[in-house]
Parts: sequence; structure tokens; C-alpha cells
Amino acid sequence: MAQQKEIISTINGLIETLKDGEKGFKEAADAVKDPQLKHLFREYSQQRNRFANELQSEAQSLDVSEPEETSSAAGAMHRAWINLKSAVTSGDDKAILSECERGEDSAVHEYEEAMRDGLSGQLREVVARQFSEIKGAHDRVKHLRDAGKNN
Repeated sequence: MAQQKEIISTINGLIETLKDGEKGFKEAADAVKDPQLKHLFREYSQQRNRFANELQSEAQSLDVSEPEETSSAAGAMHRAWINLKSAVTSGDDKAILSECERGEDSAVHEYEEAMRDGLSGQLREVVARQFSEIKGAHDRVKHLRDAGKNN
């Protein structure tokens, strides 16, 4: 039973992380000037929503009556995305990319922790696939930031 509670806690933590990322990328998409970045950030926001829905379904299959549905009010992800607000108000695409990368650093870390938490079966496969895509998103955002993508 203790292991079940840990698994549920891990899933709910990832859902919060995904909801934070969904909101952060939506804010970033609304703020950047570059149309390609707008499109990319909207894609990542939708991806995070899709991933959260997947994990909510997985949680329900574990008989979790109420899987997490909201972003975190505190914690690393929230703090990582909070600086996005100041970057957004500056309207600087490069600053926004930097803050998105910071948020993605936290997402990668949360997924790495989850992968070490002894998930098994289909849940592990879902988390591993999502981790791979989140790591890819992180690397792409980092590359764009490093390339100085700034209009």
C-alpha cells in the first residue's frame, strides 16, 4: 500500500509539472513576436495538456478517485516558470526562451526523479515516452536560446 501511495504521489507530481508547463508555454506563446516560436510554444502547451490527460487516465486505472488536475501553487516548477512573467512583460523573445528553458530544466528533473521511483508496466512506458519528448523539447528550447533566436 505504501508503494501505491508513492506511485500516486509521483503521478500527481508529474501532472502538476505538466500543468505548470502547459500554462507557461501558453503565456510564452502569447508573448513572443516570432511566429515560429508562437507555433512551437503552442505545440508544447498542447503536448503538456495531452501528457497530463494521459497520466490522469493512468492514475484512474490505479483506482485513484481524484487524480491531480491543477498546476502547483508552490514548488520548483512554479518557481521556475514564475520568472516568465517578467520576461513576457519585457517582450524579449530571447528572455522568454531563457525562462522556458529554466521551466524545462525543472520538468526534466521531475521526470528523472519519477523514472527512479520504481514505476513499472504501462505506467513506466508512458512516463518514459513522455520523458523522451520533454527532454527533446528542453533541448530544442535550449538550442533556440543558444542560437540567439531573437526578433
